[in-house]
Amino acid sequence: MQGFGVHTSMWTMNWDREGAERAVAGAVEYGMDFIEIPLLNAPAVDAPHTRALLEKHGLRAICSLGLPEPVRASVDPDGAVAHLKVALDKTKELGGEALSGVTYGSIGERTGEPPSEAELDNVARTLDAASAHAKAIGMLFGIEPVNRYENHLINTGWQAVDMIERVGSDHIFIHLDTYHMNIEEKGAANAILHARDHLKYIHLSESDRGTPGEGCCDWDEVYATLAAINFKGGLAMESFINMPPEVAYGLSVWRPVAESHREVMDKGLPFLRNKARQYRLI
Repeated sequence: MQGFGVHTSMWTMNWDREGAERAVAGAVEYGMDFIEIPLLNAPAVDAPHTRALLEKHGLRAICSLGLPEPVRASVDPDGAVAHLKVALDKTKELGGEALSGVTYGSIGERTGEPPSEAELDNVARTLDAASAHAKAIGMLFGIEPVNRYENHLINTGWQAVDMIERVGSDHIFIHLDTYHMNIEEKGAANAILHARDHLKYIHLSESDRGTPGEGCCDWDEVYATLAAINFKGGLAMESFINMPPEVAYGLSVWRPVAESHREVMDKGLPFLRNKARQYRLI
Protein backbone atom coordinates (compact mmCIF):
# COMPACT_ATOMS: atom_id res chain seq x y z
CA MET A 1 0.00 0.00 0.00
CA GLN A 2 2.74 2.44 -0.88
CA GLY A 3 2.53 5.47 -3.13
CA PHE A 4 -0.07 8.14 -3.85
CA GLY A 5 -3.69 7.21 -4.45
CA VAL A 6 -7.22 8.53 -4.57
CA HIS A 7 -10.60 7.44 -3.24
CA THR A 8 -12.80 6.76 -6.25
CA SER A 9 -15.68 8.72 -4.72
CA MET A 10 -14.09 11.45 -6.83
CA TRP A 11 -15.90 9.86 -9.78
CA THR A 12 -18.41 7.36 -8.40
CA MET A 13 -19.71 5.63 -5.28
CA ASN A 14 -21.46 2.95 -7.32
CA TRP A 15 -18.87 0.32 -8.24
CA ASP A 16 -20.65 -1.20 -11.21
CA ARG A 17 -18.91 -1.72 -14.56
CA GLU A 18 -19.64 1.83 -15.75
CA GLY A 19 -18.50 3.42 -12.49
CA ALA A 20 -15.36 1.30 -12.38
CA GLU A 21 -14.39 2.25 -15.92
CA ARG A 22 -14.98 5.95 -15.26
CA ALA A 23 -12.99 5.93 -12.01
CA VAL A 24 -10.07 3.93 -13.36
CA ALA A 25 -9.84 6.20 -16.40
CA GLY A 26 -9.80 9.25 -14.11
CA ALA A 27 -7.12 7.79 -11.85
CA VAL A 28 -4.96 6.89 -14.85
CA GLU A 29 -5.37 10.40 -16.29
CA TYR A 30 -3.92 11.86 -13.08
CA GLY A 31 -1.13 9.31 -12.74
CA MET A 32 -2.24 7.70 -9.48
CA ASP A 33 -0.37 4.73 -8.03
CA PHE A 34 -3.50 3.12 -6.58
CA ILE A 35 -7.22 3.63 -6.07
CA GLU A 36 -9.52 3.06 -3.11
CA ILE A 37 -12.73 1.28 -4.07
CA PRO A 38 -15.89 1.63 -1.91
CA LEU A 39 -17.54 -1.75 -1.34
CA LEU A 40 -21.04 -0.55 -0.57
CA ASN A 41 -22.43 -3.72 -2.14
CA ALA A 42 -19.61 -6.25 -2.32
CA PRO A 43 -21.62 -9.20 -3.72
CA ALA A 44 -22.70 -7.10 -6.73
CA VAL A 45 -19.16 -6.10 -7.74
CA ASP A 46 -17.92 -7.66 -10.99
CA ALA A 47 -14.51 -8.66 -9.65
CA PRO A 48 -13.04 -10.08 -12.90
CA HIS A 49 -13.98 -6.86 -14.72
CA THR A 50 -12.30 -4.71 -12.05
CA ARG A 51 -9.21 -6.93 -11.92
CA ALA A 52 -8.84 -6.70 -15.70
CA LEU A 53 -9.11 -2.90 -15.57
CA LEU A 54 -6.48 -2.66 -12.83
CA GLU A 55 -4.08 -5.00 -14.60
CA LYS A 56 -4.54 -3.24 -17.94
CA HIS A 57 -3.56 0.11 -16.44
CA GLY A 58 -1.00 -1.06 -13.88
CA LEU A 59 -3.06 0.25 -10.95
CA ARG A 60 -3.11 -1.19 -7.45
CA ALA A 61 -6.19 -1.03 -5.23
CA ILE A 62 -7.53 -1.28 -1.74
CA CYS A 63 -11.19 -1.47 -0.76
CA SER A 64 -13.09 0.22 2.05
CA LEU A 65 -16.51 0.16 3.67
CA GLY A 66 -18.64 0.93 6.67
CA LEU A 67 -20.79 -1.88 8.01
CA PRO A 68 -24.50 -1.71 7.10
CA GLU A 69 -26.81 -0.90 10.01
CA PRO A 70 -28.38 -4.41 10.17
CA VAL A 71 -24.96 -5.99 10.88
CA ARG A 72 -23.36 -3.50 13.23
CA ALA A 73 -20.48 -5.19 15.04
CA SER A 74 -21.44 -3.63 18.36
CA VAL A 75 -24.73 -5.54 18.44
CA ASP A 76 -24.38 -8.34 15.87
CA PRO A 77 -20.76 -9.52 15.72
CA ASP A 78 -21.64 -12.73 13.86
CA GLY A 79 -23.45 -10.77 11.15
CA ALA A 80 -20.60 -8.29 10.95
CA VAL A 81 -18.01 -11.05 10.57
CA ALA A 82 -20.01 -12.69 7.79
CA HIS A 83 -20.29 -9.35 5.98
CA LEU A 84 -16.57 -8.60 6.35
CA LYS A 85 -15.56 -12.06 5.11
CA VAL A 86 -17.58 -11.51 1.92
CA ALA A 87 -15.94 -8.11 1.45
CA LEU A 88 -12.45 -9.51 2.09
CA ASP A 89 -13.00 -12.33 -0.39
CA LYS A 90 -14.28 -9.84 -2.98
CA THR A 91 -11.28 -7.57 -2.38
CA LYS A 92 -8.93 -10.46 -3.02
CA GLU A 93 -10.88 -11.55 -6.10
CA LEU A 94 -10.69 -8.12 -7.72
CA GLY A 95 -6.95 -7.84 -7.05
CA GLY A 96 -7.00 -5.52 -4.04
CA GLU A 97 -4.35 -5.48 -1.32
CA ALA A 98 -6.41 -4.54 1.75
CA LEU A 99 -9.83 -3.86 3.21
CA SER A 100 -10.16 -0.91 5.58
CA GLY A 101 -12.54 1.83 6.69
CA VAL A 102 -15.20 1.72 9.40
CA THR A 103 -14.86 -2.05 9.55
CA TYR A 104 -15.86 -1.98 13.23
CA GLY A 105 -19.16 -0.17 12.83
CA SER A 106 -21.46 1.75 10.54
CA ILE A 107 -21.28 5.34 9.38
CA GLY A 108 -23.84 7.29 11.35
CA GLU A 109 -23.84 4.84 14.28
CA ARG A 110 -24.47 6.65 17.55
CA THR A 111 -26.33 5.63 20.67
CA GLY A 112 -26.18 8.93 22.52
CA GLU A 113 -23.86 7.31 25.07
CA PRO A 114 -20.14 6.50 25.21
CA PRO A 115 -19.34 3.00 23.93
CA SER A 116 -20.15 0.36 26.50
CA GLU A 117 -17.80 -2.48 27.43
CA ALA A 118 -20.26 -4.89 25.88
CA GLU A 119 -20.18 -2.97 22.59
CA LEU A 120 -16.39 -2.82 22.59
CA ASP A 121 -16.16 -6.53 23.37
CA ASN A 122 -18.45 -7.28 20.43
CA VAL A 123 -16.32 -5.08 18.18
CA ALA A 124 -13.16 -6.81 19.37
CA ARG A 125 -14.71 -10.21 18.69
CA THR A 126 -15.64 -9.06 15.17
CA LEU A 127 -12.20 -7.66 14.39
CA ASP A 128 -10.46 -10.73 15.74
CA ALA A 129 -12.40 -13.05 13.42
CA ALA A 130 -12.20 -10.72 10.42
CA SER A 131 -8.46 -10.12 10.79
CA ALA A 132 -7.87 -13.87 11.11
CA HIS A 133 -9.77 -14.43 7.85
CA ALA A 134 -7.80 -11.63 6.18
CA LYS A 135 -4.54 -13.19 7.28
CA ALA A 136 -5.62 -16.63 6.06
CA ILE A 137 -6.34 -15.34 2.54
CA GLY A 138 -3.35 -13.01 2.37
CA MET A 139 -5.16 -9.69 2.71
CA LEU A 140 -4.38 -6.69 4.91
CA PHE A 141 -7.15 -5.47 7.24
CA GLY A 142 -7.52 -1.99 8.71
CA ILE A 143 -9.63 0.18 11.00
CA GLU A 144 -10.24 3.90 10.45
CA PRO A 145 -11.08 6.15 13.42
CA VAL A 146 -13.84 8.57 12.42
CA ASN A 147 -15.32 11.62 14.10
CA ARG A 148 -17.96 11.61 16.84
CA TYR A 149 -20.74 12.61 14.44
CA GLU A 150 -20.25 9.52 12.30
CA ASN A 151 -19.60 6.86 14.93
CA HIS A 152 -19.30 6.66 18.72
CA LEU A 153 -16.93 3.67 18.97
CA ILE A 154 -13.45 4.69 17.71
CA ASN A 155 -12.75 8.39 17.14
CA THR A 156 -9.00 8.80 17.70
CA GLY A 157 -5.67 7.17 16.97
CA TRP A 158 -5.16 6.15 20.60
CA GLN A 159 -8.60 4.52 20.70
CA ALA A 160 -7.66 2.53 17.59
CA VAL A 161 -4.46 1.39 19.32
CA ASP A 162 -6.47 0.42 22.41
CA MET A 163 -8.84 -1.65 20.25
CA ILE A 164 -5.97 -3.46 18.53
CA GLU A 165 -4.50 -4.26 21.94
CA ARG A 166 -7.92 -5.44 23.17
CA VAL A 167 -8.18 -7.76 20.16
CA GLY A 168 -4.61 -8.96 20.49
CA SER A 169 -4.25 -9.40 16.73
CA ASP A 170 -1.01 -8.90 14.83
CA HIS A 171 -2.92 -8.41 11.58
CA ILE A 172 -4.84 -5.13 12.02
CA PHE A 173 -3.46 -1.82 10.81
CA ILE A 174 -4.59 1.73 11.57
CA HIS A 175 -5.91 3.96 8.83
CA LEU A 176 -5.95 7.64 9.83
CA ASP A 177 -7.83 10.44 8.10
CA THR A 178 -6.88 14.11 8.34
CA TYR A 179 -10.52 15.25 8.18
CA HIS A 180 -11.41 13.21 11.26
CA MET A 181 -8.11 14.05 12.97
CA ASN A 182 -8.84 17.77 12.51
CA ILE A 183 -12.03 17.31 14.56
CA GLU A 184 -10.97 14.78 17.20
CA GLU A 185 -7.24 14.84 17.91
CA LYS A 186 -5.11 17.10 20.10
CA GLY A 187 -3.03 17.88 17.05
CA ALA A 188 -2.37 15.79 13.95
CA ALA A 189 1.13 14.99 15.15
CA ASN A 190 -0.21 13.37 18.32
CA ALA A 191 -2.54 11.13 16.31
CA ILE A 192 0.24 9.98 14.02
CA LEU A 193 2.63 9.41 16.91
CA HIS A 194 0.01 7.43 18.87
CA ALA A 195 -0.70 5.21 15.88
CA ARG A 196 2.82 4.95 14.48
CA ASP A 197 3.42 1.27 15.29
CA HIS A 198 0.26 0.25 13.43
CA LEU A 199 -0.09 3.04 10.84
CA LYS A 200 -0.07 1.85 7.22
CA TYR A 201 -2.56 4.13 5.47
CA ILE A 202 -3.79 7.72 5.65
CA HIS A 203 -6.57 9.68 3.98
CA LEU A 204 -5.52 13.18 2.99
CA SER A 205 -8.80 15.05 3.28
CA GLU A 206 -9.40 18.74 3.91
CA SER A 207 -11.25 20.04 6.97
CA ASP A 208 -14.47 20.49 4.92
CA ARG A 209 -13.85 17.38 2.76
CA GLY A 210 -13.28 19.75 -0.16
CA THR A 211 -10.17 20.87 -2.02
CA PRO A 212 -6.95 20.16 -0.07
CA GLY A 213 -5.07 23.35 0.74
CA GLU A 214 -8.21 25.47 1.02
CA GLY A 215 -9.28 24.56 4.55
CA CYS A 216 -7.99 24.38 8.12
CA CYS A 217 -5.84 21.23 8.11
CA ASP A 218 -2.23 21.86 9.11
CA TRP A 219 -0.60 20.03 6.23
CA ASP A 220 2.97 20.80 7.29
CA GLU A 221 2.30 19.22 10.68
CA VAL A 222 0.78 16.14 9.01
CA TYR A 223 3.57 15.63 6.51
CA ALA A 224 6.42 16.51 8.86
CA THR A 225 5.22 13.96 11.41
CA LEU A 226 4.77 11.28 8.75
CA ALA A 227 8.33 11.98 7.62
CA ALA A 228 9.59 11.88 11.21
CA ILE A 229 8.20 8.36 11.75
CA ASN A 230 9.53 7.25 8.34
CA PHE A 231 6.02 6.49 7.08
CA LYS A 232 6.03 4.04 4.16
CA GLY A 233 2.31 3.41 3.73
CA GLY A 234 -0.34 4.62 1.33
CA LEU A 235 -1.22 8.30 0.92
CA ALA A 236 -4.76 8.62 -0.45
CA MET A 237 -6.53 11.85 -1.35
CA GLU A 238 -10.21 11.73 -0.38
CA SER A 239 -12.93 14.23 -1.22
CA PHE A 240 -16.58 13.33 -1.58
CA ILE A 241 -18.01 14.76 -4.79
CA ASN A 242 -20.48 12.05 -5.86
CA MET A 243 -22.49 10.59 -3.00
CA PRO A 244 -25.77 8.67 -2.90
CA PRO A 245 -28.25 10.06 -0.35
CA GLU A 246 -27.67 7.31 2.20
CA VAL A 247 -23.92 8.01 2.25
CA ALA A 248 -24.42 11.79 2.42
CA TYR A 249 -26.75 11.23 5.37
CA GLY A 250 -24.22 9.12 7.25
CA LEU A 251 -21.45 11.64 6.62
CA SER A 252 -23.69 14.64 7.42
CA VAL A 253 -22.74 16.40 4.18
CA TRP A 254 -25.52 18.80 3.22
CA ARG A 255 -23.87 21.00 0.60
CA PRO A 256 -21.33 20.58 -2.22
CA VAL A 257 -17.75 20.56 -0.92
CA ALA A 258 -16.36 21.61 -4.32
CA GLU A 259 -17.75 22.58 -7.71
CA SER A 260 -16.50 19.45 -9.44
CA HIS A 261 -13.96 16.66 -9.28
CA ARG A 262 -11.83 18.69 -11.71
CA GLU A 263 -11.49 21.48 -9.16
CA VAL A 264 -10.33 19.04 -6.49
CA MET A 265 -8.01 17.05 -8.74
CA ASP A 266 -6.51 20.02 -10.59
CA LYS A 267 -5.89 22.13 -7.48
CA GLY A 268 -5.84 19.80 -4.49
CA LEU A 269 -3.85 16.93 -5.96
CA PRO A 270 -0.81 19.04 -6.98
CA PHE A 271 -0.89 20.70 -3.55
CA LEU A 272 -0.77 17.36 -1.73
CA ARG A 273 1.81 15.85 -4.07
CA ASN A 274 4.10 18.86 -3.73
CA LYS A 275 3.91 18.63 0.05
CA ALA A 276 4.71 14.92 -0.12
CA ARG A 277 7.76 15.64 -2.29
CA GLN A 278 8.83 18.47 0.03
CA TYR A 279 8.90 16.04 2.95
CA ARG A 280 10.39 13.23 0.84
CA LEU A 281 7.42 10.92 1.30
CA ILE A 282 7.21 10.18 -2.44
